[in-house]
This record gives sequence, structure tokens and C-alpha cells, in this order.
Amino acid sequence: MSKTYRLGVIGFAHMHVNSLIDSFSAQPNVEWVACADTIPTVRSISQEPATRKANVQRAQEHTGIPKVYEDYREMLEKETCDIIIFCPENARHGEVAEAIAAAGSHMLTEKPMAASLSEALRMVRAADAAGVKLMINWPTTWSPAVRKMKELLEDGVIGDVWEVKWRNGASMGPLAYGQQITDAEKGAEWWHQSDPGGGALLDYCCYGACLSRWFIGEPAVAAFGLKANLTSHYGDADDNAIITVRFPKALTILEGTWTTWHVGVPTGPIVYGTQGTLVASAKMVDGKRVPAVDVYTSRGHGVGEPDQTIVGDPLPEGRETLATEFLHHLETGDPLHPTLEMRFNLEAMAILDAGIRSATTGKMELVNDTTWCVGP
Repeated sequence: MSKTYRLGVIGFAHMHVNSLIDSFSAQPNVEWVACADTIPTVRSISQEPATRKANVQRAQEHTGIPKVYEDYREMLEKETCDIIIFCPENARHGEVAEAIAAAGSHMLTEKPMAASLSEALRMVRAADAAGVKLMINWPTTWSPAVRKMKELLEDGVIGDVWEVKWRNGASMGPLAYGQQITDAEKGAEWWHQSDPGGGALLDYCCYGACLSRWFIGEPAVAAFGLKANLTSHYGDADDNAIITVRFPKALTILEGTWTTWHVGVPTGPIVYGTQGTLVASAKMVDGKRVPAVDVYTSRGHGVGEPDQTIVGDPLPEGRETLATEFLHHLETGDPLHPTLEMRFNLEAMAILDAGIRSATTGKMELVNDTTWCVGP
């Protein structure tokens, strides 16, 4: 029987903290110890689902985390945890990760890795110095279709990759999934504030940075970014963003939006190669929609029907969730899935960082080489 892992949680800003908690709660060898939120610059005024107040309440009442601290530093001083989930505001990932590492706990967080490359470097250096593990979770990692796309690319099904497209976003923002939340309440949430790392660029372009780096298989060279607040004037963060990225032998287009009523076209990832195109899709199997990949290897100007649609394989047994993957990594030393590994995520963060700098300067910015910063 595996050891029992003592878990804690720091930060409830990102609603994905709930899925991270649920994944570990499903494991029989997990004991919840304590939790604490970070203190926001602007206090939340809503308790609608997915807001930080609701997330803390859910951790207490639904998950049954026994202790709630006002200050996460006090929690780290008084409690001993093997693993800590941390989901504060994006701009505080570095600060919190350093404190967790100093306490000797392994840790994992939700995408994006941080709000800047410098913050991400703080996280990796802290983990290395303390000898603890750090995982950055991506919902796309658990998509059988996304994994199948990578497999098909490695098999050379569409030749050499020359472009990756990614577009994604939430209709009317991250806090609008069927909720009755006012503009004033949205404006009080960190998502719509620039300083704590809010905005559509970090929220959604990050997926494209991760996937394009993984699919293409080499570091990016330069990026040009645009971002704007088009309709979300109750906050100062961007609600739409685009990053175009130059790789040595490929291009990528990364789009994030909080204002699209309907996507209208396939959103991606879409991968163009010298011999064909791959599009993430779904296929009806036994009356259910399952993740799949449309493969186009015939020439054509319109979308048309794919030459074949390939259903994604089941995820590896014993490593099919973020919790089992992380526990497997801790117990066996086997590498994490590449997209979850902290040094890989530094390269994805470097793409985002260049896009953010470009959106400020109005010029194309170089993507920083991260290997010299922390070593291989």
C-alpha cells in the first residue's frame, strides 16, 4: 500500500483549484491538512460559484479540509504537508512557490506557470534549491486527442510542421459560465485586473504556447503580441489577445478571448504540415462524443470531410489523472508527462513573456533562452 500523503492548499483565486482538489480527493491515500487563501489587493464582493470565496467554502464543506488559515505563511509554519496545491493570482506564483519550497513540500499549480518569466524562474530555482518537485497542470494534457496529435506528428503523418493555430476562450469571461454576476462583481475579481496577472492573454494564449512548443519540438525564437480590453471596461485587464510566434522552421498563432459568443470555426489546436493537416475534433462512438483527430492528407481549399478521423487512445492506466500522474512521479521517479514538467514550462512561459513585452513595446520581442538561467 502506498504511503499516505498529507495535502494542503494555498490560494483559491483560480477556479481550477477545485478540479485539482477533486483529483486528489479521489485517491485513497490522501489526508487533507489545511488551506489558506492569499489576500487580494481588491476584495471580492461575489460568492457566486468559481469566485474565490466560493472556492474556499467548497474546500471546507465539500472536500472537508479541516483547517483554514488567514495567512498561508502561518499555515506553512504550523502544518506539515507532503504536497501543496497552490492557485493564487498568477502574479503571486513565484512568491508562494518559494515559501512552499522552503517548507519542504512538493507542489503543483494550474496553468499558466506564472505571470512573467522572472516569476517562473523563481519557482524553478526554489524547487531545485529545496529538492522538491514542481508540476504545472494543463487541462489539455488530459485530452486523448491532443496526445494523439503529438503521436501522429512524431510518426510523420503530415510531414514537417510549419504552423500551429490555437484559439480558445470563454464567452463573456471566466466568471460567466451560466452565472448571474454583475459587472461590478467581475471588476472586483483579480481576473479582470492587470497587476495580479489577470487577462485573456495569460488565461488562454498560454495553452497555445505550451502546445505549439510541444508539437514543434524546439524553442521559439521571437514573438509579436497584441492585447486589448474591448468590452470588459469594469476592469483594466485585456479581454482579447493574439500572439504570433516565430520558431526556427515554423510559425504559430495563439488567440485568447473572453468576448466570443460562438467560435464559428474549429478552435484548435490545428497543425499544418508539409503533407497534411491535423484538427482536434470529436467523434460519435456508441452515442457519445469522444476526443478525436481529423486527418487531412488530400489537397483541398475548403474544410470538407477529413481523410480519416482517429479517436484518441485511453490515457495510461495508473497515470490517467493529474493526481495519479504526480503521485506516480513521486513514488517511482519516472518523468512527468513533458507538458507538466517545470523546465518545459519555462520555455512555454518564455513565449508568453515575449508576447506580453511585445504588446507593451509594439515591437517583435526575442524569446529568452531559459536553459542558461537554471541549467538542464
